[in-house]
Amino acid sequence: MRRKSRNIRRLKLAPTQEGRRLDSYQAGLQAGYNQGLQAGQSSYHTLFDGTSIIIPSYNQVDYLRACIDSIMDNTEQPHEIIVVDNASTDGTVEYLEQLDGQVRYRVLSENFGFSGAVNMGLMMAKGTTMVVLNNDTLLTDNWLGNMLICLHSDPTIGLVGPVTNYISGDQQIQVPYVSIEDMPEFARLNNISDPKRWERTDRLPGFCLLFRRELWEKIGFLDEGFEYGNYEDDDYNIRVRLLGYSLVIARDSFIHHFGSVSIKALGAQLEEVTTRNMVYYMTKWNNPYAWIHQLRASEHGNSSSSLMTKGETAFYPEGIVVKGIGQQAYWIENGVKRPIEGGWSGPVIRLPQILIRNWPVGDSLSTLEAEIKWQTLHYVHHGAPLHGQIASGLDGFLYYLEHGMKRKVITEAAAVAWNLKERAKYPLTVEQLEALPEGLPLIPPVKLRQAL
Repeated sequence: MRRKSRNIRRLKLAPTQEGRRLDSYQAGLQAGYNQGLQAGQSSYHTLFDGTSIIIPSYNQVDYLRACIDSIMDNTEQPHEIIVVDNASTDGTVEYLEQLDGQVRYRVLSENFGFSGAVNMGLMMAKGTTMVVLNNDTLLTDNWLGNMLICLHSDPTIGLVGPVTNYISGDQQIQVPYVSIEDMPEFARLNNISDPKRWERTDRLPGFCLLFRRELWEKIGFLDEGFEYGNYEDDDYNIRVRLLGYSLVIARDSFIHHFGSVSIKALGAQLEEVTTRNMVYYMTKWNNPYAWIHQLRASEHGNSSSSLMTKGETAFYPEGIVVKGIGQQAYWIENGVKRPIEGGWSGPVIRLPQILIRNWPVGDSLSTLEAEIKWQTLHYVHHGAPLHGQIASGLDGFLYYLEHGMKRKVITEAAAVAWNLKERAKYPLTVEQLEALPEGLPLIPPVKLRQAL
């Protein structure tokens, strides 16, 4: 028998019931959001025992695609891939969106250059080791594994780089292949782990750099004062070596490099950018290798292990006020940061948050106490301990007087960056200045265009 269909009326909720249902939905939605937010915040600083591969990119989507494919095909070790794009307009963003979570990425609002993109990637990284990698590279069999063996063989190794077919300096080698299809076989035969093929060097270009996370936590970010690209890797090399770390070429690791594709895309602008970066580098350092050799030749009361522990802030002055990403200002004194309660309206140095953390927290002080300390440094007090003033040497350098020591200010740029030109000038004789024990030199802090 055919059953008759029945018209079933849907029950309509009363207005009060509908409101309660909507309220319940919103409450559940908010609870789920709060739970996810809490989980995200609690795991924010959670790291994984692997390598974060950071790739800056700009308008070279085909090279980027080949690079990422080669990483996925040739990297057995635990890793994550992070791409930071400098506002490309060639389909790079659409390509990254299609990767469906295989790659973590960030698209910047404008072109912050190589340094700016790398710095954002460092902020995003979760690995205990990190690789900064050009997007115009092809990775090969055992490339990362052999470099990791080298890095972990000695805690004093700071940076490790591979050899390649195209780069300036000692990492470039002659290769037998002409066609890129023949490259993987050459790399496979080259990339057999062999500690005898590791070589210490004075310079590692930034096309592929491996380092520990703890090194970054001590030295901080790349200097964004270098526009687009060039010289920021030389600057980082110097800062790593000042802390006593070594740079090593792992010749048992070969990767292919097409060669500065993004920077060459600047065309006629490239020469101008390179010149500006060279001037910035020389203004910042003058002769950086002199400071490295000077530190290696003398102890200055600081062993290499001590500098590795203190980090780059060991080369910063005391008697300054610094801020990180927030509004909290700190007075730097006796190796600690003292929070200033009540705000600070005087001169302040903006530093990366990662370096602010390197100073232990000391007792807080009021705004008035900080102002008194600040004003004291701007006057000469005869008979008082030498601290906070400046003096000039016959060698043409400015010296910062700190706890009865003299600290050479390496360049005019360092003096300007730390506002030392405003300090009182102590009238020391040549003999008095030479008699003072010498502390660590003062170097300029990095410039950042982003809040990091």
